[in-house]
Amino acid sequence: MEEKYKPKILIFSTEYISDPAIDLTGLLHKHYPPTTSIIRLPCSSMVRPDYILYALKNGFDGVFIAADGTDCPFMKDCTERTAKRVDAAIKLLQKEGIEPTRLKMAAICSVCVEPFINHITNFYNTLIKLGPIKKK
Repeated sequence: MEEKYKPKILIFSTEYISDPAIDLTGLLHKHYPPTTSIIRLPCSSMVRPDYILYALKNGFDGVFIAADGTDCPFMKDCTERTAKRVDAAIKLLQKEGIEPTRLKMAAICSVCVEPFINHITNFYNTLIKLGPIKKK
């Protein structure tokens, strides 16, 4: 019997903004796909496009950036910087023949439990439809 495909998602989360919401999700015993791994960063603008490509080439089916949005305590232009990184990552993915829809970014505030669950569940379902990344 063939095992059902369960996409693996790498989540880049920020220490002071999105990470508390993700932690609160667990504390409230809310459910979201269990095939996720989280890397915490101080600011979402620290996510480098090559990190995203590396993750997708090495076992992850999708990358989710739980961005600071306008709440970043470190930089006033965090949103613009993060958007530029995501744009560069999309171009890099396209160049490598990987669907850009395997990358998702959403602003997640420190108490955004339900929005986080909705975003990550919808992303998981999108990845199921895409199937595994086809190796070149």
